[in-house]
Amino acid sequence: MRIAIVNDSVMAVESLKRAVSSVPEYRIAWIAKDGAEAVDLCLGDIPDLVLMDLIMPVMDGVEATKKIMAHSPCAIVVVTATVSGNASKVFQAMGAGALDAVNTPVLGMSGDAEGKAELLTKIKTIGRLIAQRKPESGTGSSSTLSPKKGSTMTSRLVAIGASSGGPHALATVLSSLPKNFPIPIVIVQHVDAQFAPELARWLDEQCELSVSLAQHNGVLKAGKVLVAGGGEHIVMKSDGRLSYTAEPKALSYCPSVDVFFGSLVDVAHDGVVAVLLTGMGRDGAQGLLRLKEKGVHTIAQDQQSCAVYGMPKAAAQLNAATEILSINDIGAAIAARFRLS
Repeated sequence: MRIAIVNDSVMAVESLKRAVSSVPEYRIAWIAKDGAEAVDLCLGDIPDLVLMDLIMPVMDGVEATKKIMAHSPCAIVVVTATVSGNASKVFQAMGAGALDAVNTPVLGMSGDAEGKAELLTKIKTIGRLIAQRKPESGTGSSSTLSPKKGSTMTSRLVAIGASSGGPHALATVLSSLPKNFPIPIVIVQHVDAQFAPELARWLDEQCELSVSLAQHNGVLKAGKVLVAGGGEHIVMKSDGRLSYTAEPKALSYCPSVDVFFGSLVDVAHDGVVAVLLTGMGRDGAQGLLRLKEKGVHTIAQDQQSCAVYGMPKAAAQLNAATEILSINDIGAAIAARFRLS
């Protein structure tokens, strides 16, 4: 894997170089001292992955991420001195298409990069996503299944899955819903456990709905938005409560959108709207198809408004979406489905 480093700190660059060079399969593509230089270098030489700093002169990591994803898209991970301390900018960068964020490894007394294990774990995960073969077109039914009379359901619910580009897309959807939106919302965004609470707080600031972190054995509440914590998958139990589980372990992302959507298949049908937003890979596409086949109204974000057209593209190829909409139209479509517009 060819990896580029964007950072204005000599010490940070050295620690990142040592971390990357510790894996024989990785090599440094190029190094940029600020976002503007990175944008220019990407135009001529697109690496497999960019390790992007946030706070830099000339052009910061958020703006550089936006420009790279617009003109020479590739996988980007935000690497910053403190993820929690720069939470707002982290989510802005992720909203522009960055896949993940991690604290910058620090050179220790031994000369090794302390904290490199977490960085290398993220690089390995992204490497698996990059290597994944594109899915073939599925055989899902092209017709919209009508709600089943008498079907059992845990509750009315809006279930949303997202990955890279997700924070901005989620903020757009939530802020476009009516102030008195009475339906519970559960969000599964690919995010680390360490800053899932920060994401919930950030989203809470972006809209008028109440947003908080989903708790184990938590109950759905009308008009409340719950964000899945990182580190474990979230599922809906038959009694309507949310639960965290470590299984399955062999998935690229945890929490997984497919796992959550799959848990809804047997407990909620005509009272549910399932939405799949921007993201790399294809997590959520198969789960969306299973929900559609059960009569759930499913929505996928369109290519034009996606920061990364991966997960919604996989859903479109499977014919898993009842509707394919621009991010600016999804909130209104959800409200209309519940006759709230």
